[in-house]
Amino acid sequence: QAHVVESGGGLVQTGGSLRLSCEASGSIYSINAMVWYRQAPGKQRELVASITSGGNIIYADSVKGRFTVSRDNAKNTAYLQMNNLNPEDTARYYCRADGEVVGQGYREVWGPGTLVTVSS
Repeated sequence: QAHVVESGGGLVQTGGSLRLSCEASGSIYSINAMVWYRQAPGKQRELVASITSGGNIIYADSVKGRFTVSRDNAKNTAYLQMNNLNPEDTARYYCRADGEVVGQGYREVWGPGTLVTVSS
């Protein structure tokens, strides 16, 4: 079974920083993209950043210059460094890993999310 688990969320003050991690494990391999999303209360889930195995990166306009996505392909782990956080960044942050799953073919595997709360 393929698993994705996020970690690193928590409570931080405005202007602070957090580093989220996303680890894919189990029966998933040849992971192409690892994608960060977030969903604030009462809002739709939105893409935050994505990184491919080849290092191609996309950011949402709202986080450009503040967030940095990176990846350790050997560990099947992606990271999201979040700086200069503000209350509008408060959300549950989800990671999705796109890759081959044994016996299932190409799949998008989601984690349960990690909560980030930014206080004013």
